[in-house]
Amino acid sequence: MDETGGGVGFNCSRKGVHAFRFGLGARMATLVADCPRCGSKSITFDIKDALVYGSEYDWQMLLEMPCICRACHRFTVFFTKQEQYEHRDLFRDPKFLLKGDVNGNDYVRVEGFVSTKDRAAVSPPEHLPPEIAAAFAEGSRCLSVSCPNAAGAMFRTCIDLATRSRLPEGESEGLTSKVRRDLGLRLPWLFAQNILPKDLEALSRCIREDGNDGAHAASLTQEDAEDLIEFTQALLERLYTEPARLKIAEARRDARRQPKA
Repeated sequence: MDETGGGVGFNCSRKGVHAFRFGLGARMATLVADCPRCGSKSITFDIKDALVYGSEYDWQMLLEMPCICRACHRFTVFFTKQEQYEHRDLFRDPKFLLKGDVNGNDYVRVEGFVSTKDRAAVSPPEHLPPEIAAAFAEGSRCLSVSCPNAAGAMFRTCIDLATRSRLPEGESEGLTSKVRRDLGLRLPWLFAQNILPKDLEALSRCIREDGNDGAHAASLTQEDAEDLIEFTQALLERLYTEPARLKIAEARRDARRQPKA
């Protein structure tokens, strides 16, 4: 036994174990990035794998790259993107990024890293205006990581944007400035006027009058936020998704009836 406690010919010191685990002494493919685990800036990572999960523009590969930080020795999975069009032939087999003499930054750009925000979230309904789709997606991500107050604020934004445009421009009975402004008062008025589908009215009770709900008081529970996403999703599908699908179906029907050349 040597003085470190290891067997003959095997160094069990901290330095020796580090070399054994991370392959120090041999050249390894590397990537320089900020470490989200220990906070080190522009630190070298050893690349452990390169997995394609998508592409853009028919050439730019999107990859997940598990890497080990040389400062804290912990794994991070980076989202990366192929940097140059000229490298498209190389990326037919992205495992070239694992070769010992490769500097990953010559070939990919770090776009982010896998974290709790990447947990599966509910996708926005189809055919939404961009600002409503963005708010729904943000709310869904917040809900997936158990941030119900942030999620509730985003779902209220979706409902506010979707219903504000349904109000008539002129004066109408019962449509005061307060009703126009307050989502909790606006919804009952819209249901009473049959401007919103009546069968959704029961679900809408998660939006309370005078804005006196957890989204304002920061006291929403996860169950409250789940009620909000259910109503938001149902409302948006009725207002945007279903009409758009009908128009698409009508266009297909008309196209089928066009005289064939």
